[in-house]
Amino acid sequence: MKKMFALAAVALAVCAHAQDFPAGKPVTIVVPFAAGGPTDRVARDLAEALRKPLGGASVIIDNVPGAGSSIGAAKVARANPDGYTLLLNHIAMATVPTLVRNVPFKVETDFEYLGIVNDVPMTLIAKPSLPATNYKELTAWIAANKGKINLGNAGIGSASHLCGLLYQSATKTEMTPVPYKGTAPAITDLIGGQIDLLCDQSTNTSPQIEAKKVKAYAVTTPKRLTTPLLKDLPTLDEAGLKNFQVTIWHGLYAPKGTPAPVLKKISDALKLALKDVDFIKREEALGAVVATDGRIEPEGHKKFVAAEIAKWSPIIKAAGVYAD
Repeated sequence: MKKMFALAAVALAVCAHAQDFPAGKPVTIVVPFAAGGPTDRVARDLAEALRKPLGGASVIIDNVPGAGSSIGAAKVARANPDGYTLLLNHIAMATVPTLVRNVPFKVETDFEYLGIVNDVPMTLIAKPSLPATNYKELTAWIAANKGKINLGNAGIGSASHLCGLLYQSATKTEMTPVPYKGTAPAITDLIGGQIDLLCDQSTNTSPQIEAKKVKAYAVTTPKRLTTPLLKDLPTLDEAGLKNFQVTIWHGLYAPKGTPAPVLKKISDALKLALKDVDFIKREEALGAVVATDGRIEPEGHKKFVAAEIAKWSPIIKAAGVYAD
């Protein structure tokens, strides 16, 4: 009888917590990357869009960078599962289980999945002096310069690093990786001709493409983009590299064990935020596409990440480059 009363008391406490959530307390979104980067910008846009559907609650950002996003993700995995600490992470949730050999959490079981937020296209760009004027000519240039091509990236585990690994695997071409401490120095050296190629998010490359400081060859989406600046770029698939698709998606997570009623409140708020006109405009300005498909549902989100883990694991293992 005592056990029954105890269980009933717990159930009542959970229901009361869910009903009050968020009860005058700020909700923190942990971003496992530095402030000012693409994921940080998405998080700040999302925080603003979540305020209203969360009853006017304050939503703040906590930047916890390091180790391919695993430090920030671990902080959320260990957090009190009450809905007040969330994680916004990108494709690293699918790559960190392989990229970090001693990762201190399990992506599949230590988080509650709340929904995918957006997809950010990648662009394949080159130094301005590279002679190829289109992707067909670029493939010929790559074939003629095997063993001499420098492929930049923003550091191990970064979006550009992952795209570069997939591109080398798809083209069966080994290039010399040149890691930088961030995208900005990588693009600076690309413009200066110190490196040859870079595959990075449109949020980072669009200004350089528009200013004609780099050469742009293709996007990595299944269909051409509709943004005026990038609409004339072919997809890698139509340019001849079949089935090459990669976007940098972002998803929202809570610690495992967060009460189901609280998760539903957050998930419902996320769906409303993804329909917010101002949020959509901000994401479009970053070159991102707000999610509208089944991945905005927790179950769809979880299935998608599992498929992404299966996709990236053999590629990272074949490269043999790790973040720890």
